[in-house]
Amino acid sequence: MRLDRFLSNLPRFNRQQVRQALVTGNVRVDGLITRDPHHPVREFSHVQIHDEVLQQGRPARYFMLHKPMGCVSATTDPAHPTVLDLLAAQDRTDLHLAGRLDFNTSGLLILTNDGQWSRRLTQPQTKLPKVYYVETEQVIEPHYVQVFEQGLYFAFENLTTLPAQLDILGPHQARLSIVEGRYHQVKRMFGHFQNKVIKLHRESMGPLVLDERLQPGEYRALTAEEIQQV
Repeated sequence: MRLDRFLSNLPRFNRQQVRQALVTGNVRVDGLITRDPHHPVREFSHVQIHDEVLQQGRPARYFMLHKPMGCVSATTDPAHPTVLDLLAAQDRTDLHLAGRLDFNTSGLLILTNDGQWSRRLTQPQTKLPKVYYVETEQVIEPHYVQVFEQGLYFAFENLTTLPAQLDILGPHQARLSIVEGRYHQVKRMFGHFQNKVIKLHRESMGPLVLDERLQPGEYRALTAEEIQQV
């Protein structure tokens, strides 16, 4: 919401009073004076006028988790442990997942209560690369590279995947970078060659890279710099 609308919606202020407060520099958002009526106000914003707090703002939270295999990417599940079960009780409230991982896929998972921020990280329009380490049952042949770059047709969705970058690391190992998040996309791409994925691990999402110090099941808060990068 715009700052002027936020202030005008409060029964104590009319539009003239709002304009006057902005012009005279008596409005602060997150501790900084602002005279811009279009300044955004979110649920996390701390807003005050004439040194009186109008909105405290709830704290925004951003966590990086090293998801282990055998864990569900969900907030609740009746049969299996979820990623939220790996967090301390005081950190679980109000979080959602910014991109999911399959039950037996490990690696980087982001949890936050900031929906606007997480959409920038996950929405297809941003085309942020998601990088996976892959191990397969059969040998990864060199011609996979060109096929992945050209895109693969998925009949179920009636679409062709966007270009993906495949770096072959060994006979059965590769690193794959995709900019989409189709259902079981990586496994289906290798399945095009009847080559079963036996290990899948997400290393990064856009600018966010899994902290190598995190063991499976461990997590930490994102740094201010990591949050700003998204």
